[in-house]
Amino acid sequence: MQEIRLWYIKTKQEVMRIVVPNHTCNAISIMKDGKSIVSGWSDCRIRAFYPESGKPMYLMASAYGAEVTAIATFSNCQKIVSGSDLGHVVVWNVPEWRATNDLNYASKHLLLKEHKARVTCIKMSNDDNECVSASIDGSCVVWDLINKHRRHMLRVNTLFQNVCYHPLQHQMLTTGTDRKVAFWETYDASKIRELEGSLSGSVNAMDISRDGEYFVTGGDDKLLKLWKYEEGEVTHIGRGHSAPIKVICISPNESFIVSVSSDGAILFWKFPSSEPVPEPDHEMQSVKPGAEDEMIPALSPSKETKEAA
Repeated sequence: MQEIRLWYIKTKQEVMRIVVPNHTCNAISIMKDGKSIVSGWSDCRIRAFYPESGKPMYLMASAYGAEVTAIATFSNCQKIVSGSDLGHVVVWNVPEWRATNDLNYASKHLLLKEHKARVTCIKMSNDDNECVSASIDGSCVVWDLINKHRRHMLRVNTLFQNVCYHPLQHQMLTTGTDRKVAFWETYDASKIRELEGSLSGSVNAMDISRDGEYFVTGGDDKLLKLWKYEEGEVTHIGRGHSAPIKVICISPNESFIVSVSSDGAILFWKFPSSEPVPEPDHEMQSVKPGAEDEMIPALSPSKETKEAA
């Protein structure tokens, strides 16, 4: 995609399109204060835009490697962490706003290099003191951003696709091409348990609810799965995608789930334990324990928006 699209949730209508010709947007994040959209591109640049107008705000001209493949932002909105296709993890200072027509340029704060291949995902801790990065080289690295060194490294025979902190920060979850969902202790990076995330294909996307009671996964099997965190059981399954799922996000109020597949389809799913979503098309159905082979779509899409791939 050579563009970023903003959508209005209530009507599922596109409200703005930010286009960068001849370049692909690989990663995107919105600052906690909502004042900027930060994106990583295939020309090895990080671009930030004003969400109201879509105009450029600031730029990282050379973000290491050949492409920017992952983006995360600090909760204080003062720094950005990027990952590259060659394994670089870089912390950037967000430039101060200046009343000028010239484009602001961000400066490098810290370069971290342990990965040997593409960084697929970066997640920040709640206090901004550490972050965790996942890579297809088979490693996840927990970085101490205060003392500027590696704190822990997780190594598994898989190509890591996603990583998430539990809201309480005591555990992490990882997914990858081995079809597993792995639970890890944050304190010493020891593995706690492992779940079969998919019967076929990589588990590419994951998100955890704010209360930590549920998490949701999706991947090459085109199924959206809702899990109970403590029990490690699938409670709902959604069928609707016709291509591998690449991105999943639970809404902040936990009323719905958004999933995106590689063919450009965006599906909205009603969260089962939430209040009704405005104008839902379908209700969610629970799954009978022990009947996974008989599961019929338990997550029913409330709205589908398709765009050209």
